[in-house]
Amino acid sequence: MTALAELSEAIEGVVRLASPSVLSIEHSGGQGSGLVIASDGYVVTNSHVVRGGRELVARVAPGEHVGAELVGDDPASDLAVLRLRSGGAPSLPLLEERRLRVGQLVLAIGNPLRFDRSVSLGVVSALDRTLPAGPGRSLEGLVQTDAAINPGSSGGPLLDAHGTAVGITTAVIPMARGIGFAIPAHTVSWVVAMLLKQGRIERPRIGVGARGVELPPTRAAELGQTRAVEVLEVVSGEPAALAGVRPGDLLLRANGNPVGSVDDLVRTLVLTSGAELALEVWRGQQTLELAVRPVPQRRAAA
Repeated sequence: MTALAELSEAIEGVVRLASPSVLSIEHSGGQGSGLVIASDGYVVTNSHVVRGGRELVARVAPGEHVGAELVGDDPASDLAVLRLRSGGAPSLPLLEERRLRVGQLVLAIGNPLRFDRSVSLGVVSALDRTLPAGPGRSLEGLVQTDAAINPGSSGGPLLDAHGTAVGITTAVIPMARGIGFAIPAHTVSWVVAMLLKQGRIERPRIGVGARGVELPPTRAAELGQTRAVEVLEVVSGEPAALAGVRPGDLLLRANGNPVGSVDDLVRTLVLTSGAELALEVWRGQQTLELAVRPVPQRRAAA
C-alpha cells in the first residue's frame, strides 16, 4: 500500500469516528454546527450560532430533529453549551493537552450552508492568533488553519490525526482564502466547565490592557518559556496599578501557572474566583513577585 493510500485510509477512519458526534444547530435566526461532548446530550457550539435563537433544534441525523435547551452562553469566548432534550448522539471528548504544532494535519467537520457533516482537510497554520470580535474585544489564543471553514461550519470540531477534538471552529476572515480560526480545546474545556457549573462566566478585572507575545529565543531560554503576556496599559487606581504592575512588564506566571496569552491570564482569574492573584513579572533584567487583588467586572448600565 502506498503512503498516499495509508493517509487516505487514516483520514477515512477519523471521519467515521467523529462525524456522528457533529450536529446541525438550527433556529429561526440562523444555523451552525455543534459537537456532542458528553453521552448525556451536552453539546458545545459557538455563542454566535445560538444568538437570537428562541427555539433551538439539533439535527442529529438526516430527518431526525430534537429540541435543545441553552445551558450557558459566553460571548466573550464565543462559546455556548446546549443540552439535547431527548435522544442523543455519540460523544467526542475534547483534548485538554496543548499538543498542537504548526504544520500538523487537521480536519474540520461541520454543516456549511446545511450540507451535513462536510469534511475539509488542512494544516495548523499558526497558534495563538488574536482576532477582533467586536468593539473593544477580541478572541485570543486561536488556532489558525487552512482547513475550509464556511458559513454554517461554526461550532464544529477541529480534529487531529488521532480523531481527537483539538478545537471548535469559530470564524473566517471575509474575502480571504485559507484563513480560518478555531478556539483551542484547552480553552473550550475550562469555559464549558464553568458554563455547566453556573451558566455564565464572571471575569474579574485587574485593570490592564495586554497581549500575548512570542519571546525572542535568548529571552525564552533565559526564562524557560516561549511566550508571555506583555502589559500595554495599566489603568490608574485599578488593582494592577495598586500592586505595582507597569506598562512594558512581561507577565510570566499567574498563581504558578505559565501565561502565554491573555486567555491564560483570564482563565486563572476566573478560576481564582476573586482571590489574590500572585503574578511573576519580568521587568528590565529581573523577576518580581506582585500580589494583585482582582475586583468584579463593571456591569454596563441598562
